[in-house]
Amino acid sequence: MELTFLGTGTSHGIPVIACDCVNCNSLTPENNRLRSSVLIKNRETSILIDTTPEFRIQALREKINNIDAVLYTHTHADHLHGIDDLRPFSMNKSIPLYGLKEQLQEIEDRFPYIFNSTIQKGGGKPNLYTTPINKTVVIGKFTITPIPVKHGLIDILGYRINNIAYITDCSKIPDESYDLLKNLDILVIGALRFREHSTHFTIEQAIDEIEKISPKKAYFTHLCHDVDHFELIEYLNKKGLEREFIKKIKPAHDGLCLKTD
Repeated sequence: MELTFLGTGTSHGIPVIACDCVNCNSLTPENNRLRSSVLIKNRETSILIDTTPEFRIQALREKINNIDAVLYTHTHADHLHGIDDLRPFSMNKSIPLYGLKEQLQEIEDRFPYIFNSTIQKGGGKPNLYTTPINKTVVIGKFTITPIPVKHGLIDILGYRINNIAYITDCSKIPDESYDLLKNLDILVIGALRFREHSTHFTIEQAIDEIEKISPKKAYFTHLCHDVDHFELIEYLNKKGLEREFIKKIKPAHDGLCLKTD
């Protein structure tokens, strides 16, 4: 089982357009972040979480040749607007899209040419269908459980796939969701920056959540241009001297591939 970070950046991506900050000018590959998404696969099945605006670039970089299902966390543009680039993967099959019922309806409304056959037939459009998810489903050898979380005032989803959990764009984990996050091998969690934000965990808040959930390993994603990759590693190393569990936390970077049983 492999988890590959297709992107680890925020809605702007990094470098940010028209920004002249140090990190946006960085030549360090780890500081160049496309919009956040991951691919989880084994020998038989490939599952994508979110379709970013750079999905085509991400798929070419990682040489992705198959997608069996897409899990959507929510419908903000940075997590959705690469949906049309599912076309090559759905030429000979129909791909299911999973997510909250209301958000899947929004996807259908925003991309009617894909889902409404009276508007357009053929024409190279993606062959997709929506499937609301509110309980555990099995795809191949993957057991997938939706994790309800809050993104500011919005209800969105994280996902548990076997013993890996992916939670991004989150500002609060409801009490009932913690039971779904027990005994994780890997937790991926959004950690926007050090400064407070109304709809995202800060780095310190994400650290507190990791301590509460207690996975074997944890990785930060959805990092903004305030954060230098190697300075964050140094910060975590120093904090790890004070709080032992922090030693198992690392910032992810685009292209990072994790393997687990």
